[in-house]
Parts: sequence; structure tokens; C-alpha cells
Amino acid sequence: MFEPSLNPLNDVEAIKLSDDMMIGPPKLTRFERARIVGARALQVSLGAPILVKLEKGVSDAIDIAIQELNERVLPMTVRRTLPEGTFQDIPLIDLLGSH
Repeated sequence: MFEPSLNPLNDVEAIKLSDDMMIGPPKLTRFERARIVGARALQVSLGAPILVKLEKGVSDAIDIAIQELNERVLPMTVRRTLPEGTFQDIPLIDLLGSH
């Protein structure tokens, strides 16, 4: 599932953990959530397609991004980095858990 690769920015090799091991908590942290909502809101405000059917009266980019996150439709990956520079890319859907 996770293939080790070289990071083109600093030539640090990605770590290969077993499928049941993960860097950090097994859920999305509040900081990651804020970063994802902010990044997606910026994309929406710049004209990116909206991935969900909007509720009546929702037009703010941040509200749209939160709705997309809550409906689990964002195709994003979270990169968690350790102090020595190794990292692990985790699909967002894995951090959101099951409903």
C-alpha cells in the first residue's frame, strides 16, 4: 500500500511502516483539520469544483470545505513528518475513521 520513495525536496527517504503502524494519532488532529479546511476553502474560492451537493444557504468557502470534509469526499493525503526528516503519507479517508 505505501511505497517508499525519495522526497525530491530534500532527498530524505520515506519510512516503510507495517500496515498497522502509523506516525502520530490514528485520527485527524485539530491542526491537520484546520490546515485541510483552509487549503480546500482556498481552492474553492479560486474556482475549484465543489464535490458535494450544497445545503440550502451555504455559500461560504469555509463552510463548503467543512461540508466536504464531513462527507468524506476530499481526495487528499496527510504527510506526517518526524524530526529526523522521515515522513509517512496517510490518505485522509484513513484518518477520518468510519461513520
